[in-house]
Amino acid sequence: MRFSFKRLKGFTMVEIMVVVAILALLASVAIPNLVRARVTANEANAKATLKTISTALETFALANGTYPPNTGSLLGQSPPYLSKDYFTGTQSGYNYAATLAGYTYSILATPQNDSQGKTSFTMATGGVLTANP
Repeated sequence: MRFSFKRLKGFTMVEIMVVVAILALLASVAIPNLVRARVTANEANAKATLKTISTALETFALANGTYPPNTGSLLGQSPPYLSKDYFTGTQSGYNYAATLAGYTYSILATPQNDSQGKTSFTMATGGVLTANP
């Protein structure tokens, strides 16, 4: 009785391991870049949000002669000065807090954690934006 061994077509273990190694190398390069891009996007969004809030506060002060006593006053008008409540919950990885006092204001944007943002920002009276290390 003769046995015939046919060569089965397919990939060898070495070929599969080479492909897996290449994919792991690509992932090790791509993933940190994606995380860095998300942090940069969140920080840019935080700056834009602070400018939006500052514009709303300045517009309120122009119409009323003073800054609002609380952030709810920016939402409770018709039409509202802000269309969204940025001070409740996390917005694109950042939390916002405002200190309002008659003729001055300060808005602080802090990242929820290091994977969301690396820098906190402050917007002060007159639209002065500063980065806090």
